[in-house]
Amino acid sequence: MPVGNEDDVNAAVDAAHAAFITGPWAKTTPSERADIMLRIANEIEKRATELSLTNTLENGSPVAETSGAAANAASIFRYFATLAPELEADDVRPFPNGQGESLVRKDPIGVCALIAPWNFPINLMVTKLAPALLPGCTVIMKPASPTPLSFRIIVDAITAAGVPAGVVNLVTGPGRMGDLMVRHPKVAKVAFTGSTPVGRHIAAACGELLRPVTLELGGKSSAIVMEDADLNEMSARLIRSCMRNTGQTCYISTRILAPASRYDEIVNMVTETIATAPQGDPLDPATVFGPSANHAQYKSVLAHLDSAKAEGARVTTGGEPAQLGGELADGLFIQPTVLADVTPEMRVAREEIFGPVITIHKYDDLDDAISLANNTEFGLGGIVFGTDQDKALEVAEAMNTGSVGLNFFASNHAAPFGGRNDSGLGVEYGPEGLAAYLSYKSIHQR
Repeated sequence: MPVGNEDDVNAAVDAAHAAFITGPWAKTTPSERADIMLRIANEIEKRATELSLTNTLENGSPVAETSGAAANAASIFRYFATLAPELEADDVRPFPNGQGESLVRKDPIGVCALIAPWNFPINLMVTKLAPALLPGCTVIMKPASPTPLSFRIIVDAITAAGVPAGVVNLVTGPGRMGDLMVRHPKVAKVAFTGSTPVGRHIAAACGELLRPVTLELGGKSSAIVMEDADLNEMSARLIRSCMRNTGQTCYISTRILAPASRYDEIVNMVTETIATAPQGDPLDPATVFGPSANHAQYKSVLAHLDSAKAEGARVTTGGEPAQLGGELADGLFIQPTVLADVTPEMRVAREEIFGPVITIHKYDDLDDAISLANNTEFGLGGIVFGTDQDKALEVAEAMNTGSVGLNFFASNHAAPFGGRNDSGLGVEYGPEGLAAYLSYKSIHQR
């Protein structure tokens, strides 16, 4: 793969700027761009197998996970294409005193710098790309340095769909290139998904430059298990909601808050569910847990496990490097782990682990559970497991977080997704996600 440098960033931004100012993309209507986006979706689906295998080979995500990447990416393009009429409709607002009216125009914001992480390298970029393209923005994109390959396939699909040259630009290389993109004078908007420390650095740069930025950062989300929860239903949805992608997912609820009255029962259910899920070759469709994506993350997870044991957490399953045989023997596998008797001051209760580790905490009543759930610097996801839907909704509304699922968790392309506190700034998805790529102009007339 090319290891890019400052010249590559400048060339990509210049191409995007030229396409935005004078290229054919600037002359198309939202409906015409929506038609192209629908063609992009079709082209992505044609490449589903290639995308899945490439993604798995890059970061070790099981093919059971990556096999849906193409369909989800295509769905994101199709959803934002449906918003074209909102950009084309006249928006006329009368003066409150009746002495005239204002015509509100929604213009594309300009050249957008899009930066995505390694855990979901396809969809976390498409989540930014689709709403940028619909209003007429042009983009320069940088995937994480460990996963430079997958998105090249998306770019091939974009080219095949007829997107003009210069509209979509991809650069690959070290993190320094992202900093060059963020600070480039021709970039008008930045969107980043990744760690909170890097997000703070980007936010500081954008604040200095008065540059709009969307940040989707880390999480430490909680699943509150109510006393009336159906544990069979919870078991069926546990891994997808709390350990998705070998625990390498920002919004999953890796902290399970269990009532004291059912604590042992819940610990046993979670332990059995996690311990019996297959771990191994990520290219095997039966595999649930794959390896850590890279050596740095592998070491970080093991360090968190060491701290948990030293601080008194109880390991009910896992807790060590996995001893797999054959060609997997040297892989970066960690046993899927459940930690019980975790208390709020422990490191594993406070920090995002980003690995196959669940912690289980005990609460006395629902007020205590809500307090524990909100006792975090993050605020990205969350779940409430319970059979009383009205009561579960009350608990969800009391949680200080951007998204909460009732008995499951999934993102809805039509609803805003974003974090509170250290989990980010702004939202993606929905009309609100599209608005981040618009610049508004009011024309006043009598």
